[in-house]
Amino acid sequence: MQRLEVVGIPMKINYILGNEEIYNTPMAVCSDEVCSYLSEISTLIFKSPYTRIYKDLASLGFWCRSANIHTIKSNILNIQAKLGRGLCFHIAPANIPINFAFSYFFGLLAGNSNIVRLPSKRYEQNIILCEIISNIIDKYPNVKKATTFVEYPRESQWSQEFSTIADCRMIWGGDETIKLLKSYTTKPRCVDVCFCDRYSICIINGDSIKKLDDTALTYLANNFYNDTYSMDQNACSSPQIVYWINDDIESRERFWRFIAKNANKYILSDIVAIDKFTSVCINAIDSYEAIKSFKRDENILYRIEINNANAINQTMRGIGGLFYECVLNDIDELFLSITEKCQTITYFGLDSKEILKGVITNNIRGIDRIVPIGNALDISVKWDGYDIISMLCREIIL
Repeated sequence: MQRLEVVGIPMKINYILGNEEIYNTPMAVCSDEVCSYLSEISTLIFKSPYTRIYKDLASLGFWCRSANIHTIKSNILNIQAKLGRGLCFHIAPANIPINFAFSYFFGLLAGNSNIVRLPSKRYEQNIILCEIISNIIDKYPNVKKATTFVEYPRESQWSQEFSTIADCRMIWGGDETIKLLKSYTTKPRCVDVCFCDRYSICIINGDSIKKLDDTALTYLANNFYNDTYSMDQNACSSPQIVYWINDDIESRERFWRFIAKNANKYILSDIVAIDKFTSVCINAIDSYEAIKSFKRDENILYRIEINNANAINQTMRGIGGLFYECVLNDIDELFLSITEKCQTITYFGLDSKEILKGVITNNIRGIDRIVPIGNALDISVKWDGYDIISMLCREIIL
């Protein structure tokens, strides 16, 4: 155990869980205590009446259920020879509420003690989850020692101080945040797992939309809503651009009508509405020649159609129901505009193996996930091209 003492001007910090006594001892990967702890959290999440309100909280509870944790554990090769690296420092993203918990759970499963900087905004679902954890953590003494949740101002020096004692860091944020954190002094063997600014896309087969009855299309529209509107399109895996292959104008317009109808439940905040409108105006000025048309369904749905895949650029990012769309002549055109910043492809009416073949054949630097519409936000221990648990632990070779 280590007490972190900072020389100089005192810096404000709030310990939500734990205190300045920092525990730094590696543990076994997927220990029985950690697995039981996560399973109880799952049970309590689903007993909470707030689960119906906060879908991301429900998703977390589903993810850390006993059956899934058992599957994760059983898929780790040579697990009996693996230990955590020691202390993992987590910098959670400010705009995705429950993400800090996934990061923390990854650190625990990998056998590490954890310092987690919570988002500066106090999201209601985060408060609920912290209360659940606080109520049970005394039953798990090793987990308790390995858990420190903190809040502090962005401009303070605490991230720098925690970085000096960390054996690994999970850094979620924009490129500038990652650049700043990488400038801090760390241990020579400190491992950084960085989740930078990325975007995602969707590809839809128009012929397949044409074959759907209203019930099936409503189901698809709800899945698309969950991938996008549920996170204001802030998640790196939420589609920003929708590509169409075998395009049929009637089917395309029908699809968007069902999206708009499904999105009536979406609460568009004032700040997101302003950012959304501003993005449209900026693109109207900067990318005028690339834009074929602009359509809107009140403030719920904005669509900007781009002339061709070559005209798509890095400024075309959706928010709060702003989507860029582009019609492709064939699947190969999809890869003309994809950069290393592109993380996930969601799809409907196509063969994922054919998309994968295109990624490999075209030597694409981006694309780490290819999943059906509705699975964009399904986080796993393999994310952004990383095998996270393997990154956060070490293997002892015999």
